[in-house]
Amino acid sequence: MSVIGEEEVRGSKAIFKEISADDEDQQPTVIESLCMSCFENGTTRLLLTKIPFFKEIIISSFTCDSCGGSNTEIQSAGKIQEQGVVYTLAIKTKQDMNREVIKSDSATTRIPELDFEIPPFTQKGSLSTVEGLIDRAVSGLEQDQAVRKATAPEVAAKIEEFVEKLIKLKDVETPFTLIIDDSSGNSFVENPFAPQRDEALTVTHYKRTTQQDIQLGLKADDDDEEEEEQVEERPGSTIEDMRNEVLQFNTNCPECNAPASTNMKLVQIPHFKEVIIMATNCDSCGHRTNEVKSGGATEKQGTKITLHITDPSDMTRDLLKSETCSILIPELEFELGMAAVGGKFTTLEGLLKDIKHLIVSKNPFTLGDSSNPDLAGKLQLFGKKIDQIIALELDAHIVLDDPAGSSYLQNVYAPDPDPEMKTEHYERTFEQNEDLGLNDMKTEGYLEGQSADR
Repeated sequence: MSVIGEEEVRGSKAIFKEISADDEDQQPTVIESLCMSCFENGTTRLLLTKIPFFKEIIISSFTCDSCGGSNTEIQSAGKIQEQGVVYTLAIKTKQDMNREVIKSDSATTRIPELDFEIPPFTQKGSLSTVEGLIDRAVSGLEQDQAVRKATAPEVAAKIEEFVEKLIKLKDVETPFTLIIDDSSGNSFVENPFAPQRDEALTVTHYKRTTQQDIQLGLKADDDDEEEEEQVEERPGSTIEDMRNEVLQFNTNCPECNAPASTNMKLVQIPHFKEVIIMATNCDSCGHRTNEVKSGGATEKQGTKITLHITDPSDMTRDLLKSETCSILIPELEFELGMAAVGGKFTTLEGLLKDIKHLIVSKNPFTLGDSSNPDLAGKLQLFGKKIDQIIALELDAHIVLDDPAGSSYLQNVYAPDPDPEMKTEHYERTFEQNEDLGLNDMKTEGYLEGQSADR
């Protein structure tokens, strides 16, 4: 197969088209290729397309007319996400087996009840269901059973016993857990109740380790040493210098992958604290985005801000949403977990429009000829309700719940209390501290421990 060069990928606006059943020009590329089962010539079809949320992908399908063999796989052609993601699904009914799953080749699949794990980079990426993932695992384990029965009958018997346990899972006689851990952040598990919260599905985003960056090809083994040398050679700068200076660095556009620049500035928000605002502008496609990082320490308590939307001016309130903040709209029974929308400095109206875009426009299971009409209808209705909230045609509250205490909603009556806004401070749970990485952080007496080790 031909390899797509870097320059072609940069021009992905022309190569990777939005997936659509109505586009007659979007036809797969047909290539004659060798069948690895019978060594006769078969046919490979390649389709370069773009799916919302899942970015650019390459879909390949192989069929052999001689032996009837077939194979399909998906390969991500888009950028690796900024964070890894873990999907934890509690499977309790047979309906859960029909959930669609996008699994990239860098994802680890686990079923803790059977102590079963499929390591990353041992399978090609796939678009399937939960049942399909189990069938694929069974097929892989049974592949060389005939040889094992002849050479190692005890091993073959144990594998056969384990395969029976996997097949039995499909009956869902007892609940079990499916975990998909993808360091690239490009895997996805369907939420059939969207936009409402799925009680059976937990989504957690995390920062990759250095080893994971190396596996994904984002960092070389000797990058750490080079970074340390660069830090030592870089002249020192004060916080005051950063407040007065806009820093700029080169990056790639998240939409078209063309070279772009990102501006970074340290900003003091009145009645709050300092934050780092990063804005990216792309001259090629016009895409613009901004991201906010907390410039200070994690607060001692979490913060929960509840605003009753009663006036058109509420839509213009400044709003800072950190990566650790979850969003709730009780009237819509809607909850958006942390990191689903990155850190943002915007207005309340801007945040509501971002939510609508994420839930309605970027859901990969509501587009194309394989979409679910019922789910698409529910999401369209949700989008209309968001528009009604923005137009003040629907009475609603918005809740920002940030366990790190790094989110902010403007009080237009400051320094006096806001009659429509309630701010609560609470003690974090152990699980919240675990998600923030605080349980393993030692801030007192750590120097004494180092002295003792020496």
